[in-house]
Amino acid sequence: MLIDSHCHLDSDKFSGEIQEVVNRAKSAGVEKLITISTQIREFNKVLSIAEEFENVVCSVGTHPDSALLESDFTVSDIVDLTDNAKVVAIGETGLDYHYPDISKEAQKKVFINHIQASRTTGLPLVIHTRDADEDMAEILRDEIRKGKFSFIFHCFSSGLELAKVGLELGGYVSFSGILTFKNAEAIRQVAKVVPHDRLLVETDAPYLAPVPFRGKRNEPAFVANTAAVLADVVGVSADEIATITTENAKRVFSKMVD
Repeated sequence: MLIDSHCHLDSDKFSGEIQEVVNRAKSAGVEKLITISTQIREFNKVLSIAEEFENVVCSVGTHPDSALLESDFTVSDIVDLTDNAKVVAIGETGLDYHYPDISKEAQKKVFINHIQASRTTGLPLVIHTRDADEDMAEILRDEIRKGKFSFIFHCFSSGLELAKVGLELGGYVSFSGILTFKNAEAIRQVAKVVPHDRLLVETDAPYLAPVPFRGKRNEPAFVANTAAVLADVVGVSADEIATITTENAKRVFSKMVD
């Protein structure tokens, strides 16, 4: 069995067929789906999907692209929204410097608020990071000194050095369909250095469908394709990678199995 540690079932691309998507995932051997929040103001939609399906849980948080829109949410606001059995993580949140028109300072403020919420609740932090390796490493090091929190680099596409910093600080690294892309050798090299007990697998559906579905709408069932490539990269069988990543997901998203 597998766990899709990061998908977006609230996406309009799944409108009207979430039941079918969940069913296909189950048929593909996907035991649990974690549907991830990107805007706190839209959290009720995410939560309602998680509450509808026994094998779906969720997170609450603000994606860095929405940092300016949601900078008014306090740590307490985030913490209060975790008071539900279906909410197993904080995020996704982080830093994304790909588009220069989104304030870096707003992103940092929102990110640090989410870190504090993670530390307060004990729930893991789902981190989105793109083109921000130095600032991400600096913030994580600074914040860990204030008190530990668990975290996941989701859909890892950054440099090896940031991966090493994350591992040094106790973080997990999650690989998406990017791992299967022909031009993603650098990401496959990162996967090789991640200890087996820190590996996770995800779809980020509906985005980033793995080969052979690249260019199509992604969905949680396809996590099996990424897992198969991850198994080859790290030198274990498909069954072993399923066991490894499932045990890791249950460990870091511990509220999911309470």
